[in-house]
Amino acid sequence: MARVVLVGLPGVGKSAVAAQLGIRWGCAVVDTDAEVTQRAGIAVAELLRTHGEAALRALENDVLDDVVTREVVVATGGGIVTTASARALLREENTVWLDCPDDVVLNRLSDGDRPLLGDDWASSIRLLRAQRSPWYEEVSRHRVDSTGELADVVARVAATIEATES
Repeated sequence: MARVVLVGLPGVGKSAVAAQLGIRWGCAVVDTDAEVTQRAGIAVAELLRTHGEAALRALENDVLDDVVTREVVVATGGGIVTTASARALLREENTVWLDCPDDVVLNRLSDGDRPLLGDDWASSIRLLRAQRSPWYEEVSRHRVDSTGELADVVARVAATIEATES
């Protein structure tokens, strides 16, 4: 079982928080987007454009299935909750939903290749929040506000997880 799995919209800080938690706890960190990129041989954005979302989600599910068997911190892609098989896996894990307001998300996503967001990122984030929030809630044992400085967010997540482990 993974030490913790982080879920949430793009831009909430999953990768950055996971990296710092790995340092804090002295354990490995797996970013599912990076693992998908390695396995596919192309970036997630390019995989989406060339093979479609279904191909991404299938590969993402394979990665998740592999990594949750290890004592690691996992940062997931924002859309991992869109498949029933991934949600089933996530419900069995110590899953934390990182969340913050849309304006914070958009500020953090100021650059990058995000094909799923289209041309109007603000509208797309609102739509993704409406679609995915019930799934994030379904799979998560905890919800942590990821607004603010990275060190503060890491401390909130760590305190939440450490309180449940004792």
